[in-house]
Amino acid sequence: MTEKPVPAPPSCKSCGLENEAASLSLFIEEMDCANEKAIVTNKLANLEGILDFAINLASQKVDISYSPGVISPQAIIRSIAATGMNPRLAQVMAKDNQWWRDWRIKLIAVSGVLLLGAFLAERLGLARDIARYVYAAAIIVGGYFPAKMAVSGIRTRTLNIYALLIVATVGAVALGFWDEAALLVFVYTWGAVLETFATRKARSSLKSLVEMLPAEALVIKNGQEITTNVEQIEPGEIIKIKPGQKIPLDGNVFAGSSSVDQAPVTGESMPVAVTAGDSVFAGSINQQGYLEVETTRRFDDTTLSRIIHSVERAESKKSSYQRFAENFGNIYTPVVFVVSLLVAVVPWLLGQPFDEWFYRALVLLVVSCSCGLVLSVPITVLSAVSAAAKHGLLIKGGADLEAAGNIQVLAFDKTGTLTTGHPQVTDIFSLKASDMEVLSIAATIESRSGHPLAGAVLEKARREGVKLASIDDFSDLPGLGARGTIAGKTYYAGNTALYHKLSIDAGKPADLLTRLENEGKTAILVMDDSAVLGIIAAADRLRPEARATVKRLTRSGMKHIVMLTGDNEGTARSIAAEAGIEEYRSAMLPEDKTDAVKELKARYGRIGLVGDGVNDAPAMTAADVGIAMGAAGSDIALETADMALMADDLARLPYLFETSRKAVAVIRQNVAASLIIVGLVVTLALTGVIGLVPGLLINEGGALLVMLNGLRLLK
Repeated sequence: MTEKPVPAPPSCKSCGLENEAASLSLFIEEMDCANEKAIVTNKLANLEGILDFAINLASQKVDISYSPGVISPQAIIRSIAATGMNPRLAQVMAKDNQWWRDWRIKLIAVSGVLLLGAFLAERLGLARDIARYVYAAAIIVGGYFPAKMAVSGIRTRTLNIYALLIVATVGAVALGFWDEAALLVFVYTWGAVLETFATRKARSSLKSLVEMLPAEALVIKNGQEITTNVEQIEPGEIIKIKPGQKIPLDGNVFAGSSSVDQAPVTGESMPVAVTAGDSVFAGSINQQGYLEVETTRRFDDTTLSRIIHSVERAESKKSSYQRFAENFGNIYTPVVFVVSLLVAVVPWLLGQPFDEWFYRALVLLVVSCSCGLVLSVPITVLSAVSAAAKHGLLIKGGADLEAAGNIQVLAFDKTGTLTTGHPQVTDIFSLKASDMEVLSIAATIESRSGHPLAGAVLEKARREGVKLASIDDFSDLPGLGARGTIAGKTYYAGNTALYHKLSIDAGKPADLLTRLENEGKTAILVMDDSAVLGIIAAADRLRPEARATVKRLTRSGMKHIVMLTGDNEGTARSIAAEAGIEEYRSAMLPEDKTDAVKELKARYGRIGLVGDGVNDAPAMTAADVGIAMGAAGSDIALETADMALMADDLARLPYLFETSRKAVAVIRQNVAASLIIVGLVVTLALTGVIGLVPGLLINEGGALLVMLNGLRLLK
């Protein structure tokens, strides 16, 4: 999801450039709170040529779509810089500067020294005017940044907390409370910097993912080794990787063999043995052997880069809690400003002392910042998503995190999810052709198919030395099988549903099919237009961790688990019983799985679907949360799924749901705590119980507390 789309201005259409679009990603320093986000939003919304944009507060990034014929990237950067913030081009992720180089820290330090000097001057009995001048200097130095952002807000017609702080400071000075005014500025600016560091702490986990990608690689060209920046390496080039080095780009092993630690991408704790032809991922570590790798992707398109981009954009898929927090912040600050004005004026008009109620109004103004509520939710989301990514689990956004945290029903696809997805041929039964003829016809047809059973048939043919014939007019029959013409004759390889659809003479294999079903085997019927020539039986194995995973899911609160499969009744019953799943649906076409998901959703509520992310894509879309298995090697799975297990390890699934539930619980805690703090400080301010500085300390302290609570998920 993006910010509300900004339509192209009329002038764009009149000049014929409305269909042109370019993209720009910027990292914006000092954009740490909803107030700064509002300033950037209003600035971009009023720029001619901006087509659309999405702001990610937690990662301080903004992705912009614009018309290059109307506005340039330099003009966009200058416009944002005019607000007082410092935008710069973002690559995968901009690195944070050291904290001591932050100019706000320097201003706060000077302001603090001046504040301490003024305090000592008063205690030492020096002239009151001297202390007042020092307090004024502390206010000017410490208030520079808030004043700058207040002016930016006014220019973009945004009423932000900085403007309210300046009003409160000026009001305190007008009442003669120079010490409180200086303390007010110091405490607020210090609190704002601490909030910035809390946000950076959440980003630090993501930054560690970025640092897994090496900056350079050894490219072999014309027999020479050339050190090249990874961003300049194109697919098809050969790179050299020595023992102990990180693999810089996705690719296939061209020469050599080794064991590779893929934990940064898949979360796998054990190294994976690779040799010529095997795939490797950027960010993995070559442990002991020498490797030459032929690259298959550019730097910004590697699996790890795509994971990083997904984590960076996790905030854009907002949960209901995040939308509530942002809407609350947008409404709360203007309302408090109006209420503060009424508190200052109405009692005075009714004959009450002006100074007393004006002071209460100032206190109300300074406690009107809702940064704790607005920032704690995205910080919690980013912390949970980043921590999950380090364990080989991809969560694409806060909305998915929230949905998974509330899932009560989970559906599993069978093949490649509960089972290994690598079935093996167990039997060949010849009816009207020899075993080798049946195998040859089936293998020839299946050589064009992408079904998991096709691999089993081809592997059997290879082991038996059966050569494939040439095939014409191949057609895939989804949910049924496949058809092809061999030597001018049409043959079929498919399931019993295809056999019934074709109304072919079975040669009485019914008893045989029943027996295979009871044994949990899948039957591939090899047919021509008139008869069943033979039957090939294959069986898939349950994943070793499947039964334990189902048990753990049930113990952790998953109320209902269902298995969906296109296999026959007997195979489905056998696998479900072995996995410990009570309900299953068999003989399902892809569209049947989608209908089943909708029916289960209507019956039980929120539902998740675990599959391979390819054949299950429509059903995943119908589910509240689609979870792909082994997504590291599948582009489609990474794109279609809401969540993904990067490795083929079903045992990680319970952790995914436990993380989601914990994140949702922390978000609820933060929202509740923030609202309680808001209610408390507003009540205390209106009743005159607290002053300016105590009110601000409670507000800022509460904000930091809920942010730190969200940061717990990093561990």
